[in-house]
Formats: sequence, C-alpha cells, structure tokens
Amino acid sequence: MSLTNAQYETIIHQYELRQQRSRQQAQSRLAYVYDHIPAYRDLDDRIASVSVEQGKKLLAGDTEAMEDLRDSLAELSGRKAQLLEDYGLPADYLEPVYECPDCRDTGYIDGQKCHCFKQAMITLLYEQSHIREMLRTENFTTLSYEYYEGEDLSRFKNAVNTCKNFIKNFNSDYHNLFFYGTVGTGKSFLSGCVAKDLIESGHSVIYFSATGLFDLLSRYSFDYKNREELRETCADLYQCDLLIVDDLGTEMTNQFVASQLFALLNERHIGKKATIISTNLSLEELRNRYSDRIFSRITSNYEICKLSGQDIRMYKKRLLNRK
Repeated sequence: MSLTNAQYETIIHQYELRQQRSRQQAQSRLAYVYDHIPAYRDLDDRIASVSVEQGKKLLAGDTEAMEDLRDSLAELSGRKAQLLEDYGLPADYLEPVYECPDCRDTGYIDGQKCHCFKQAMITLLYEQSHIREMLRTENFTTLSYEYYEGEDLSRFKNAVNTCKNFIKNFNSDYHNLFFYGTVGTGKSFLSGCVAKDLIESGHSVIYFSATGLFDLLSRYSFDYKNREELRETCADLYQCDLLIVDDLGTEMTNQFVASQLFALLNERHIGKKATIISTNLSLEELRNRYSDRIFSRITSNYEICKLSGQDIRMYKKRLLNRK
C-alpha cells in the first residue's frame, strides 16, 4: 500500500490525536479518583517510596530486593484495584482506553501496519479521490452488459477485460488507459470500477473532471494568495498511484490548458504513474484540439479503448419516466 508523504503524515496526525485524547481521559479519571478516594493517592505514594527503598537495597547488593519489590507492588496494586471496586468503579478504570486495543493507537503491531491503519488509509484515499459517492454505484458489482449488443457489446467486454488486467497487473506493470467514444457508453463507469478496486487495495487514486483539473492548475499558477493551500493537491496530481481525468475536451481549451496537460502527462509518464483519461472526442478531434505531442503521448503510451452504443444514462431516464 502506498501513500504520499502528506497522506502518511495526515494519518499519523490522527493517531497522535487519539493518543492525546487517551492521555487526557486518563488524567481526568485519575484526578476524579484522587478527589473521591483519598486512600488511592496514598497507595500511589506508597508504591513510589517502596520502589525507591528497594532500588537502594538492590544497588547495595541485596539480592532479594527485586523479589521483595515485585511482591510489594503486587500487593499494593491489588489494594488499589479493590479500592476502585469498593467505590463502584471497575478495576481497570485507570487503564488507558484505546480506540484500537490491538495496536494501542500507534498504528503498528511489531513493525507492521495495524488493520486500523490500513482502514484509515482506505478512508483517506476515498476522501481525497473526490469520488466516494460515485463509487457506491459505479463499480464491478453493478456492471451490466444488458445495454449493449453486437459490436458495441464486444467493445464493452474488451474494455472490461482490459480494466481487470490493468488492476491485476497494477503493481507489476506500468500502464495507462484511454477511453473514448460517444456520450453515455460507460467510459466514466469503467474508470470508477478501476478506481474502487485500487482504492480498496490501498492505492492512492485522484479523480478530476477535465474542467475541475484545469481550474485547479489555473488557480495554482495564478492565485498567488492561496497558492500554498493548493500546493499539496497539485503535488498529489503528479505523485498519486492513479490519476483519472474524466471528460477531457469539456474544458475551455487554450494554450495554457494544452501546456499544463502535456506537462502533467509527461511527468506522470516519467515517474511511471498510471493515468486514465476518458473523452467524448474522437481520435481525430483529439489531435485537432490539442498539440501533436499530446496526441503522440496518448496514442504511444496508453491502451486505447473505444466504446460505442446508446446513451445509457438517457436510456435509464426514459425507463424511469415510463413507470
């Protein structure tokens, strides 16, 4: 599972907050006990003095001092637990309370990420992908071939297999996907299918519509007042495991957009970071709208899938209107 430095620090900060809450709760409970059970403080003081006494004996060469210390501490601890019970409190009332007892809110067990850390990763990756709600309905479990037939069906099946191979080999092979074709034929849906599976396996995925992407890059380039706030997000565009650019061609295309698009695709290609692009443009329209070097970059380094058929969104809408 991979995270950017910023994402890792975000999760670690969450664990620091957990530990802080645990300490505050422990301090609050101890203060309550000291206020309501004065004898408990006396036992704590006795434990401290016994430890010092036996420590001095141990340094002086008393070989039985350590055993005596263990016996004394066990007896005093038992009395403390009994005091708590006498006042109607559980014996473990002053024990640390962890949100995850397995790792004690450190995120790690024996140097390995705890299950709670892995879940925190997935939660964060969903939040930062911008497509949490979309993936509730657009994933392989809801995939259907019923809206396609003939050549359209063959194309969609090939695209589905391409997506599944893309996911299967994601950790071992560097690949990019380019979906193009008519409106409503499943391009964004397949991007969502890939995104969900990769997020669930702990990969960082970021989704942007083309309009949203170039708006972000424009603000980062020209909004100097808020540039620092945008820095991390823009850095993640280059570093995330998978970047999805949906509906390329719907943005207002100009020289700035073309140069930013090439820079982004080029940097991700150099870094072997996967990208998925979907568009309603034909390949000829893609070449005419953008520079030759962008067209060359995509056709040379992306697996191209053409989708065709009826507009499924409009078809579903018509069915609903008939009911």
